[in-house]
Amino acid sequence: MTLHNKRAVITGGGTGIGLGIAHALAREGCHVAIAGRREQTLQDAVGAFRGDPPLRFHPVDVADRASVAKLFEWVEQALGPVDILVNSAGMNVKDRSLTDTKPEEWDRVLAVNATGAFNCMTAVLPQMRQRRDGVVINISSIAGKRATPLGGVAYNASKFAMTALGTSAWLEEAKNNIRITNIYPGEVNTPILENRPQPVSDERKAAMLQPEDVAAVVLAIIKLPPRAHVPEMVIKPTTQDYV
Repeated sequence: MTLHNKRAVITGGGTGIGLGIAHALAREGCHVAIAGRREQTLQDAVGAFRGDPPLRFHPVDVADRASVAKLFEWVEQALGPVDILVNSAGMNVKDRSLTDTKPEEWDRVLAVNATGAFNCMTAVLPQMRQRRDGVVINISSIAGKRATPLGGVAYNASKFAMTALGTSAWLEEAKNNIRITNIYPGEVNTPILENRPQPVSDERKAAMLQPEDVAAVVLAIIKLPPRAHVPEMVIKPTTQDYV
C-alpha cells in the first residue's frame, strides 16, 4: 500500500519511537501530525525535520478526553480524515514495585498508557468505519506479554490492558476492513529510560533497539495490502531474553 498523501496521527510523537515512526511515514509521502503533552518538544521535533511533506504538531494529553477531542477536531481541519493512528504515548515511574507504587502514580500510568489509547481509538474509529478503511498501531511493550520487575507493576498492568484493548478491537473491526496491530518492543533507547530506577549505561543503550528499528517494522506492517493483517509483533534486542 502506498502511503503517498495518506494522513497519520502519532501520539507520543515528539521523541523516541513515536518520532521515529513519524519520520518513516513522512519520508514515504504521508502527511503526519505528531501529538504529545510538551508543546516545545513537539515544536522542536517539527523544526528539526527536513522533508516534504513537513511534520505538523498539536499538543494533547491522551488521558484527557476533552484534549483528545480537540486534537482530532484540529486534525480534521488541518489534514482531513485519519488513515493511520499510532498510539505511542506512554510513561513510567521510578518507583515500580507494588510496595513503593503510589496510588496517584498507578492512576496516571494507567490513564496515559491504557485509557489514552482507548480515548484516541474511540475518537478515530468512527470515521474509519464509515470509510471501511484504516490502520491503528498500538505501541505496547514486552511488558504487555511478560510481567517483569523491570517494567514495574503499574507499567506492566497498563501494557497488559493495552494488549487486551488492541486484541478486542481488531476482533471487532476486521469486518470493517480496519487493521489493528499491537507492537511489543523490548528495550528501546528512548527518553523513557530517564525514569529507570538505576541509570542506564551508554554501552547498554547502544545494545538496545533504536527508535528507527521499531519504525521499520511499523512501516512494513502499514504498507501491507489491505487484505493482509498482522495482529501482533514482538521485536527485541538480540541480547534481551524473551522467556
